[in-house]
Order: sequence, then structure tokens, then C-alpha cells
Amino acid sequence: MIKELNLITSKGNKLRISAYFNESRFLGNLLIFVHGFKGFKDWGFGPYLADYFSNRGFLAVTFNFSHNGIGDNQQEFTELEKFAQNTFSLEISELNDLIDSIKSGVFGLELSGKIGILGHSRGGAISLFVASKRNDINGVALWASISKLDRSSDRQKSEWKKKGAIEVLNTRTKQVMRLNVSLLEDIEKNSAGSLNLENSVRNLRCPLLIAHGDQDLAVPIAEADQLYEWSDKSITEYYRIIGTGHTFGIVHPFNGSNEKFEKLLNKTANFFERNLT
Repeated sequence: MIKELNLITSKGNKLRISAYFNESRFLGNLLIFVHGFKGFKDWGFGPYLADYFSNRGFLAVTFNFSHNGIGDNQQEFTELEKFAQNTFSLEISELNDLIDSIKSGVFGLELSGKIGILGHSRGGAISLFVASKRNDINGVALWASISKLDRSSDRQKSEWKKKGAIEVLNTRTKQVMRLNVSLLEDIEKNSAGSLNLENSVRNLRCPLLIAHGDQDLAVPIAEADQLYEWSDKSITEYYRIIGTGHTFGIVHPFNGSNEKFEKLLNKTANFFERNLT
């Protein structure tokens, strides 16, 4: 069963949510998938992984951040002005709002167990920021997560500040997508505090799974090495996947799974089953 839901956040923005639920197999635990930059809940492996985890007994929730560029047409980037205005701090706020709302029963979904978060790429960083500040998260899995927010050269940042925005190309859709300087300002203003990834990893008190492909060209596996270096090794697992890239061989539109992605799903499910039961 899939329930399509909307949530108005504390800042007045709309989150579009899909909740996957297998009543006969549900064990009471919640798993939230957090998409990354230029990602969305229905991209490629999103629905497939949510269905997989619901059949493993989880209430599996996917959602779109309000400013990820996806609007009512949930397959196309039609809200480019919102995309330009997005920040890390906004996404942190929205993930917290989502967790709080599900726990409060606002959607009529029964949650009697524990909570896990699965973040991909930039969504991994958001997951770490949120989980490190809460005491109700029982496990975090990172797929191809970034280890640094500042990914621009000094020259690029100078131009960004001068022009007030930079443009990035979506290689899949061929759309030119703008990022306002507010994103850079958010990173620079909070890099020593709420957006310090090293501190978030070091302060994490729940089990952590780091999974990364050794052929990732978007986020080099050296960033996974860095996350692991910062982590508490007694509660951290590191799963290096040989011969695969940033999306583990999955494309959009989804055209099927593969052996390495299935092993990643199984590894991740086993991790959450051990730590959420």
C-alpha cells in the first residue's frame, strides 16, 4: 500500500510524501529516505527501494524537499526559482518537521518502533546533521554521501558572490539550474556550527552504515573514507562497493535493478533490522 501525503512545514512550505506500508509484514519501525542534490523521491531507485523496505517490514517514507525543484508534476523540475533559493539549513528544518509530524500521528500512521534514516549523496549530509542532534534516531545509513559542503573553488565563489547566483547543468534533463548566493552564505555562516559535518559525525550516537561505490565520479570514495575516519568505529560499518558509481548502476527512468544494487539493499536492510529491533 502506498499513501500519498502532503505536509505543510513550520516555515509554510509543502513536502510531498509517499508512505509505503505492507500491513502483513509491518514490524513497527520507520525508515525515511532522504534524496540528494537534483534528486527527488520518485527518481530511479526511490520507489523501488521504498517498496523493498516496506516488504522487509518497515514503514518506508520517501519525500521531496520543498525547494528541490519538483512541484505538482513529480517527474519534472518545474520549480526552478525554488530550487535556486534552497539551502542546507532549510532541508535540515524540513527533515526535522517530517520526523516530528510522523511521530505525532498526523498522517494516521502507527509508529510503535524505532526510526532509521537513509540518505543519498547530499541527503547523507542532511541525515547526519539531523540525527546528530536528536535522541530518537536509532540508525543512519549513508549511500554515496558527501563529506564536505563547500564544493566550489575560490574563483567560483568569488563569481557566485559577484553575480548573486551560479548556474549548474542538469545533465539528464539539459536544464540550466540556478543556485542563489544564499546557499553559499548558509554554508559559510554555519560551517563552524550547525553545518559542520565533522562535528555531526563525531557527535552521532547511533549506529552508522557508510556505503560507497569505488567508481563514484560525482562524490569520490575519498569522501566516504573521510566520514569513516571521523566516525566512532565501534558503531560504524563501512561497505565499499567495487565497480559501481554514484547511483549504483541505477538510472532514471528506472529500468531495473542489478546485482550490486540488490546487495546494497540487503546490506542496508540487515543493518536497520539489527539496529531498529
